[in-house]
Amino acid sequence: MDNRVKIFDTTLRDGEQVPGCRLNTQEKLVIAESLESLGVDIIEAGFPVSSPGDFESVKEIAKLVKNPVVCGLSRAVQKDIEVAADALKYAKRPRIHTGLGTSDQHVFTKLKITREQVIERGVAAVKMAKKFVEDVEFYAEDAGRTDNEFLAQVVEAVIAAGATVVNIPDTTGYCIPEEYGQKIKYLVDNVKGIEKATISTHCHNDLGMATANSITGVQNGARQVECTINGIGERAGNTSLEEVVMALKKHKWLDFYTGINTKDIYPISQLVSHTMRMPIQPNKAIVGSNAFAHSSGIHQDGFIKNRDNYEIIDPEEVGVEKSSIVLTARSGRAALYFRIKVLGVDLSKEELDLVYPKFLEVADHSQIVEDQDLKNILSSTLAISVNL
Repeated sequence: MDNRVKIFDTTLRDGEQVPGCRLNTQEKLVIAESLESLGVDIIEAGFPVSSPGDFESVKEIAKLVKNPVVCGLSRAVQKDIEVAADALKYAKRPRIHTGLGTSDQHVFTKLKITREQVIERGVAAVKMAKKFVEDVEFYAEDAGRTDNEFLAQVVEAVIAAGATVVNIPDTTGYCIPEEYGQKIKYLVDNVKGIEKATISTHCHNDLGMATANSITGVQNGARQVECTINGIGERAGNTSLEEVVMALKKHKWLDFYTGINTKDIYPISQLVSHTMRMPIQPNKAIVGSNAFAHSSGIHQDGFIKNRDNYEIIDPEEVGVEKSSIVLTARSGRAALYFRIKVLGVDLSKEELDLVYPKFLEVADHSQIVEDQDLKNILSSTLAISVNL
């Protein structure tokens, strides 16, 4: 089995479903262009039947994008599929993504049909989509809570009908990694014809396990991961693209790889955050403002001696200019010396001993000691002038 993992980005579809984050067509085009530069394999451009605006966005992205597959979402409904096909008609590599719920919860309380009807509808949807495009992805909504035996029956039927990708969503973020991994493995081991289709993960983060579940899915046979920039999405969000990509890159023993240009990760993270007016939490892995910031004295000392002591990723790998030493009341002499040296002043041990108590006074009254504060401390303590 090929160890290349395809990255399916759904920032413009699932990610955009966050309340207050609606994008216009022009904004979507800017992000789609950046996603192409990033190297994603598939861009889920929208849900064409949902609104005229979404239809127009998918159509324009289909015209713009050259390398990635452009995907449009649909329910297992004839009109949805026809509208998606129409929106994708200009795409060089179109894909229709269709499906319906498979868990007993969805089947009996939302769809209010039988399991047999689920299979019938899924097969009919795939066959209809195949009339318009060769590449058809089927999603088994709420697969995370679906009985594995029934899920296998559904997957086998839609592959026989022509599905090229089978998406196994943990729609409610319910699964833990072992459980989700075993679900993927069950399909690999029990679905006749599974080798004819790519298995895809689509994990939500309701229990904070979306990335872990996606990685475990890959370890057990999935070769496509559905994710979003910054992990945005409904409720607690989706699998974070940057987390999955860097986890696979850093754990070389896993022997998986993607086609992502990792140096473009931070720039597109900032673009999406700004365009969607959705701030990134400071402690967000890979792209948060604190991801490469060090403020504790013990960490700062170890980092200054050797970056690898406290950083597993070189910030330049993901497009961040550099790490930062943040001076706080928890910072030690090593960090203070380092930051003052960056300002162009090389203190002797005796001078540092004079400056450090004054630094602590300032730090106890400030959240962060800035360069201007250091300038004032040097001036008042040692009569050293610094130009900022």
